[in-house]
Amino acid sequence: MRRRRKEEVKQGAPEWMNTYGDMVTLLLTFFVMLFAMSTIEEYKFSDLRQSLQAALGNIQGSVGINYGGSTVTDGDMIGRGEEKIPNLEEITTTLEAIRTAKMNAIDEMTRVYTQVKQYLEEHDLGEVVEIIEENQGILIRFKDNVLFDSGKAVIKENAKIILNDMAKILGQINKSIRVEGHTDNRPINTPQFPSNWELSTQRAVNVLKYFIEVNGLAPERLSAVGYGEYHPVADNATEEGRQKNRRVDIVILR
Repeated sequence: MRRRRKEEVKQGAPEWMNTYGDMVTLLLTFFVMLFAMSTIEEYKFSDLRQSLQAALGNIQGSVGINYGGSTVTDGDMIGRGEEKIPNLEEITTTLEAIRTAKMNAIDEMTRVYTQVKQYLEEHDLGEVVEIIEENQGILIRFKDNVLFDSGKAVIKENAKIILNDMAKILGQINKSIRVEGHTDNRPINTPQFPSNWELSTQRAVNVLKYFIEVNGLAPERLSAVGYGEYHPVADNATEEGRQKNRRVDIVILR
């Protein structure tokens, strides 16, 4: 009796395993694609947040951005899906409003600077009243004895005309205004003013009160400060320098 020939066994995995492996691979790819579509990459969100903070002018520290009562902060929306992304149209509208407000503020300050400068030129006051544009705002400087006699804090009568005209210009804007009193370093010791501190402060306060009581400027917009001899703009070693240091500054803050 003849032996049956042994059936040959094929090498490798069964053929159905190839089809099964392809199907599993496709499923894995499908789910990876779904996960990627529903997840915000952290670095992209971080770039978006930093760009918005820079545009809003608020880049100090880790600051959230508020949209309609909800705050977007670091990691707050990462992995939560596209439905958590703030409305880009709303963001654009907010940024445009901020840009417009800044441009209006710049235009307002430019208009005030032009009006004051024109007034000084028309009244030939350029030698005694100076206007300076600084980072903090516009500074109107009344030199030496324009507003006050030496050692006194009573506003001179002819100086009130200038203050009245300045108040008309200042009343057209909605900006904070600071009145600063300054002296030279020569000591003063009178019953009314024991030191330059009291003299400089009283001068600033009297100008502020004049703006409020006579010209009707809003008190909440005004402040007064006396610096005495400690904020000089020239050398107190010379008479010319001391004359420059005796002044009253009106600062229109940006």
